[in-house]
Amino acid sequence: MENATFGLNDIVEMKKVHPCGGNRWEIVRLGADIKIKCCQCQRMLFIPRPDFKKKMKKVLGRAVQSE
Repeated sequence: MENATFGLNDIVEMKKVHPCGGNRWEIVRLGADIKIKCCQCQRMLFIPRPDFKKKMKKVLGRAVQSE
């Protein structure tokens, strides 16, 4: 398995398409559970970190780091 790193506010693509038709998600919260928000319908989900790592396909966009 590749070591894909992800962070807060990154946009990720999941393996399965959401029922609304979108597969782009924004990471809203990190921790033991990861909270993601669908970029198309704004629905939010909590996913346990091990499940998220299995279901995530790739990181599409990185959040801009401000100094």
